Amino acid sequence: MTWKTRALHPFKKVASFFRALGPGIVTGAADDDPSGIATYSQTGAQFGYGQLWTALLLLPFMTAIQEACARIGAVTGKGLAAAIKEHYNKKILYATLILVLVANTINIGADLGAMGAAAHLVLPINFAVLTLFFTVVILVLEIFTSYKTYSKILKWLALSLLAYPITLFLVKEPWMELLKATFVPHVELSFAFLFIITGVFGTTISPYMFFWEASEENEEERRLGLMRKDGPHITKSFLQRLRMDNFIGMLSSEIATWSIIVVAATVLNSNGVTNITTAADAARALEPLVHTFPFAGFLAKLIFAIGIIGLGLLAVPVLSASASYAVSETLNWKEGLNLKFKRAHGFYGVITIATIIGLAINFLGIDPMRALVFAAVFNGVAAVPLIFLIAKIARSEKVMGEHKSGLLSSLFVWGGFVIMGAAAIAMFFALGR
Repeated sequence: MTWKTRALHPFKKVASFFRALGPGIVTGAADDDPSGIATYSQTGAQFGYGQLWTALLLLPFMTAIQEACARIGAVTGKGLAAAIKEHYNKKILYATLILVLVANTINIGADLGAMGAAAHLVLPINFAVLTLFFTVVILVLEIFTSYKTYSKILKWLALSLLAYPITLFLVKEPWMELLKATFVPHVELSFAFLFIITGVFGTTISPYMFFWEASEENEEERRLGLMRKDGPHITKSFLQRLRMDNFIGMLSSEIATWSIIVVAATVLNSNGVTNITTAADAARALEPLVHTFPFAGFLAKLIFAIGIIGLGLLAVPVLSASASYAVSETLNWKEGLNLKFKRAHGFYGVITIATIIGLAINFLGIDPMRALVFAAVFNGVAAVPLIFLIAKIARSEKVMGEHKSGLLSSLFVWGGFVIMGAAAIAMFFALGR
């Protein structure tokens, strides 16, 4: 082995590791979409470090739930909606499907608007033109690009998550206070606190992630030649990759979430800014308030804005496709990003309609932040019955065979069900007081 070969060896390992990542890392990155960034920024601006502990608390639960969804998709060879429809209550599926469609469409609108506004911060181009441009680019790539190419694009866009930890180190932070806020929960029994925390939970553990990751494991099986006429022939190495990919995706997502809340709390809340309208507003607010070193404010704003655009380009297709997977599986339509447009008109039709309606929301005079937070709360409520069904399916030997959930996985999935349910109940109880 020459010195050049030895020098390249670590880079080959990194490249091989990155190639092994797939639906999990994309799902984790999509979890921190522009609407999520706005929710987490609003959390930090309004309550300071008061809800920072949620990032640590939710990590094991979201990891277990998403791993169960991925495993259900891999083992059954079907998306989550199809598995629920075949084995459990269809009425719950239909009701949840409506909530998911509404929440996803609102999220798409908020994301497209945030991308346009973020790009407008650094480019002297009209907001409407930028938003329309991003919409066209996303639809063209999603509909007319092969799954193999498209999945690679999404993985590279996941690197946009790095924007938020980088921004974190451009701001002087009270690290001991952050550690305490991360490990010691702070709870206020007010409607405002419980409403936002339900939105945080709903943004972090969202139904669209359940549908997306389960269906994308099917796409991966087809890409790797593991899908046969009698169903998927999954290997031990495939399941190991699935679990590693999922864990890295969820961990990356929560590191970014933690970083966003910290930056918003340090820069905005401590300077009296307790309310923001969009994720782009959070980026804009960083510029005049960061004084670590010359140009730190502009650099922080630029990095934050790049993160919003990159994650928006990743998240909008995930939101529209997850809704389309759910609808197509429920109605027995042909579905999958591996199919050409002419073979899956209904599947791509839902993607197109949801994206265009989302675009239109930005020009109807609807308050994007209010719509966004309500969508997050919708997600928090809709996730509860879905997690119940996921727990039942993943633990079922009849459905999952030898790949059913173990005790630890089941405990964390049921724990997620209890936490999400408790947050929703507490919010409604506080509303009635």
